[in-house]
Amino acid sequence: MTVVLDPSAQSAPIQGVLDPISCDARDFGAYARNGGWAFALMVARSVRPGGQSADETPKVSAKEFAELAGCSPERVMRYYKAWDRAADEGLVPHFEVLVPGQDIELPDAEAWQTYYVSRSSATSERGSAISEAAAAEGIRPTKALEVAENPTALRAAILADPSTAQAARAALLDRVKEDPALQAELARDIARTDELKKAVATETRAADRIGYVRQIAEKGQIRTPAGQTLDAPAELRSEAERHLSLLDELDEGEDSCEWATEAYDTMKNLVVETVEADPELRVQERRTKFYSSLQKATKVFEELTFDDADDIYEDDMVQRLEELQQAIGSCITALRSAAPRP
Repeated sequence: MTVVLDPSAQSAPIQGVLDPISCDARDFGAYARNGGWAFALMVARSVRPGGQSADETPKVSAKEFAELAGCSPERVMRYYKAWDRAADEGLVPHFEVLVPGQDIELPDAEAWQTYYVSRSSATSERGSAISEAAAAEGIRPTKALEVAENPTALRAAILADPSTAQAARAALLDRVKEDPALQAELARDIARTDELKKAVATETRAADRIGYVRQIAEKGQIRTPAGQTLDAPAELRSEAERHLSLLDELDEGEDSCEWATEAYDTMKNLVVETVEADPELRVQERRTKFYSSLQKATKVFEELTFDDADDIYEDDMVQRLEELQQAIGSCITALRSAAPRP
């Protein structure tokens, strides 16, 4: 079947077409200026406050309003609560003074997100904590809640984007300082991952070496190979300060291990040279080293027990002890011969 249109009918104006366009433009402009406030006003002037009965006001319940709007009561209540928070701060009138159909001057759209929480999780203990943390960081709670509700998206961003991974690392470090349980979990994860164990060992070694240089530069003390703690000479301390300033100037992401090793090796060699250049220090170093070795050997023998000698006996054990006895005898003889004559 073919339909033939009257050409004159095509050019005739469509009656009333400007009315819906004007309404849409007006509503669009209101939302552009006021954001969610425009919708919150509809709820505030139409939904009766808690505690009021249907006989006291022409307003309807949130459930009835939601049915008329074709949405959930929870969504209506989110707008209701946003208006309530703003009313408590004097930004908008309270529900009781508004009547259905009333128009008022609304706040700017930028203020809306301060009061509106689009997710029901925000009302939970967890959501409240996230919202408070977001406020402390100066961001909208809805942003933080959105991330918290979608950990898969967070994981994807961390895996794909180095800057996101850095932000996550910094946040995790801040959190772990206050969370012993998380500390234990991270420690277990590191202990069970070979790559992380190696990385931790490398960084720990670098930190120890930097600490060695820092001890000399800031406290003016050196520790000799034998374990003596001495005041550092001025030249040696100055060299430590120079190396430390180079380490402190490294960028946050720059690898400090190589620089730490160079500084540590340099200072260790200078400490040895300082000891060797002073005859009195050199003798004291040898004496300290001897005592240290003697104490270690003594402790080892003190820990030996022979209650089960019958079970552990081997000829090689006796032979080694006899050789050790001879070495100790020679050591005693040498020391006695070096003792001052009375």
